[in-house]
Amino acid sequence: MSLNKTPRGDRVHIALFGKRNAGKSSIINAITNQDIALVSAVKGTTTDPVYKAMEILPIGPVVIIDTAGLDDVGELGELRKQKTYEVLNKTDLAILTIDAEVGVTDFEKSILATIKEKKIPVVGVLNKIDIEQLSDSSIQQMEKALGIRLIPVSALKKQGIDTLKNAMIKLLPDDEDKFKLVGDIIQPGDFIVLVVPIDKAAPKGRLILPQQQVIRDVLESDAICIVTKEYELRETLENIGRKPKLVITDSQVFSKVSADTPHDMMLTSFSILFARYKGDLMELIKGAKKLDDLQDGDKILISEGCTHHRQSDDIGTVKIPRWIRQYSGKNIQFEFSSGMKYPQNMDDYALVVHCGGCMLNRREMQHRIKLAAGKAIPIVNYGVLIAYVQGIIKRAVQPFPLASMLLEED
Repeated sequence: MSLNKTPRGDRVHIALFGKRNAGKSSIINAITNQDIALVSAVKGTTTDPVYKAMEILPIGPVVIIDTAGLDDVGELGELRKQKTYEVLNKTDLAILTIDAEVGVTDFEKSILATIKEKKIPVVGVLNKIDIEQLSDSSIQQMEKALGIRLIPVSALKKQGIDTLKNAMIKLLPDDEDKFKLVGDIIQPGDFIVLVVPIDKAAPKGRLILPQQQVIRDVLESDAICIVTKEYELRETLENIGRKPKLVITDSQVFSKVSADTPHDMMLTSFSILFARYKGDLMELIKGAKKLDDLQDGDKILISEGCTHHRQSDDIGTVKIPRWIRQYSGKNIQFEFSSGMKYPQNMDDYALVVHCGGCMLNRREMQHRIKLAAGKAIPIVNYGVLIAYVQGIIKRAVQPFPLASMLLEED
């Protein structure tokens, strides 16, 4: 992935929901002005959720998600509907699509109730007005039944699409200035040193995504980015001729980098930056403390937001289990999940250990944290856990005063 391409995890996720044949796929094609989604008069053409990363003017970089119909039938249909509801966990903006020929049914009311429960902004769309001419009073009755405004459109004839886009723009979340990886704690002209091991799991010739994103954030902050490997860090610090504002390292070499970085320099990791950027750093630090209370036979879930080719000393399946066993001295059982798979039933786990979530959008990462915390199950991410078991957690969160205060309470 190039530095000028917005990562999927940082794109606004816009999902369409509605009954089969309500015209969700046609609306996607009309909004994007491209034949992206497969359109057919046959009900149930869209089965699994379909994701498409793209640019929509004037909205910008988005992921459009087409979902299966809420009225799908049969055993397979129930599985498709379940996947449709799971999409809500990563949806930043929902488009509820209603067939003007059918009107409002219990299916739309049910999904809308769930959308509102999750506090997701929603736009109501009344499609196929070219086929079914509706009076203003009829539309108002449907709006009253749902409790939201409906925008009449014809996806086929592209009527009302500009009005729909304008409604979407007004409701899109604007978190650009609120959530930054590092830009809010550095100043223009600061020197930032990034310690980047050559990760065998990364595609050949590329850096992994968190490293790319931090580099971009540093540059956008008008700071100066110096990139080095862990074995050249000491020499780099001696030769730059100026004290860096911050050293950021890959968590896997945290211990060596901490030893080579003078204690008057602030140090943190890419994964801890992501814990704050997409997750909940305070909750994840609380989760790390569970490592002190583990018992023989406890079961830990290790979850990753992406799938990748695993190396012989893979961090998720090999290194972290080893570090946890060494730190706790207990006989721990481990289970693993990756990609879209994230257990809804978590009652058996004593702890959840999650990756940094660079491939997940913020809403989905928040959902995963809240799902565990809501069941009083501690959750921690890779970077926070590694810093904790290596005894450098207080140093690693020094750039973040609230997190430091939480640790000082112990």
